[in-house]
Amino acid sequence: MLKKAAALFLVCASTALCLSCGVTSGRYLYAALPGTNQIVVFREDPNSGILTQLAGSPITAGAAVQSILIHPSRKFLYAANTGDSPGDVSLFTISPGGGLNEVTPRKPTGTAPTVLAMDSAGSFLYVGNSGSSNISVFSINASTGALSEVTGSPFPVGLSPINMKVSPSGTFLYVTVTGSPGFIEAFSLNQGIPSVVPGSPFFTGAGPYGLAIAPGGGFLYVANKLDNSISEFKINSDGSLTQFPNSPIGQQFAGPLALLIDKTAKYLYVANQGASNLAAYSIGSDGALTLLTSSPFGTGAQPSVLAIDPQGKYLFAGNQSTPKVQSFRLDTSSGTLTSVNTYSIPGGPTSLAVTP
Repeated sequence: MLKKAAALFLVCASTALCLSCGVTSGRYLYAALPGTNQIVVFREDPNSGILTQLAGSPITAGAAVQSILIHPSRKFLYAANTGDSPGDVSLFTISPGGGLNEVTPRKPTGTAPTVLAMDSAGSFLYVGNSGSSNISVFSINASTGALSEVTGSPFPVGLSPINMKVSPSGTFLYVTVTGSPGFIEAFSLNQGIPSVVPGSPFFTGAGPYGLAIAPGGGFLYVANKLDNSISEFKINSDGSLTQFPNSPIGQQFAGPLALLIDKTAKYLYVANQGASNLAAYSIGSDGALTLLTSSPFGTGAQPSVLAIDPQGKYLFAGNQSTPKVQSFRLDTSSGTLTSVNTYSIPGGPTSLAVTP
């Protein structure tokens, strides 16, 4: 265990955009660019949704950095480095100006870590390793952000995990697994340690890449890229899933890849990679989806990742072809999106994260 003074020196001396140490005070958006091994950083204007790239951004990250997550404290960012051998996770501290400072050494995981998930309390980090078909689980030190692997980690999932979410209560972990049909592995969590939920796995459509859980924890949705559909599930008290009678529902838009539920829990947004647009659905009290008449909303080519700011006023989409980040104003009364601006970046983004 490092002494406090030594740890502080290490954090402040790390390479990146830091002007001083401490908790970030503004609002920032981060995008992982695996093709260039970088993370790009933007400052968000909370009144307009306009993004301004920070001086010194993008910064160097791990090889093929694939997925990023911000700790609820706003002090730490974690990045899964798919291309490092062996695979690993980077810890970055976030400066008051939004800059990132990597704290080394990186934490080893399984092979090819591609997706990250965290409970709302910020106590545990879950890493989906697509190369070794398992999940690494780490406890998080609230003061330093340091990771400690839990006993028994990594835990097998059988096939390659492609997406993961922790329920709002922090008691269940859901993992989508590739296939045609694909399926969801459901785990109950006890001090971060997963155990299989009765009845798991639960089948989806083909290629379940997108995954979203309603903020109240009652419903779960999956975007099935390969058959252009969305699966709808009710989450039961034991963590098991009951699929809606008419699920999956067919989409008229090709390649649904990412899902996002807005802060009011009234709307579900779908990034359709093959159609270059965002579809929007209203969410009924029973969890059922209804396509908005104002939908879809045009994006750049191949929208692949989505994020929303903490006030729920602005939605961000990352486009793969001709790489850009696009900002939208979200009308919470209607679900309509209005484009604010687009911003060119050096490579295709695979993950977006906004400071909470």
